[in-house]
Amino acid sequence: MAKSYEVLSFLRPDGGYVQVGTEYEGITFEPSCEPFTKAEYEAGFAQYDAWKAQQEAAKAAQKAALLDRLGITADEAKLLLA
Repeated sequence: MAKSYEVLSFLRPDGGYVQVGTEYEGITFEPSCEPFTKAEYEAGFAQYDAWKAQQEAAKAAQKAALLDRLGITADEAKLLLA
């Protein structure tokens, strides 16, 4: 499950807010930051989890493709790096 700071960074990667605690009510938006609603904040938890899973799947696919190109297993790659 996503943490509050991860959702905030996902929704507003450039910052522009200060949060005290983990609740939406603890967020103060700076004038340069476009505020988001409580509903968007709460939906951001599921969106972040889906985005993070997609990122991890893409990374795993890249790793598998590289290992395949090299013709070695993950265990063999670990031996090379040890």
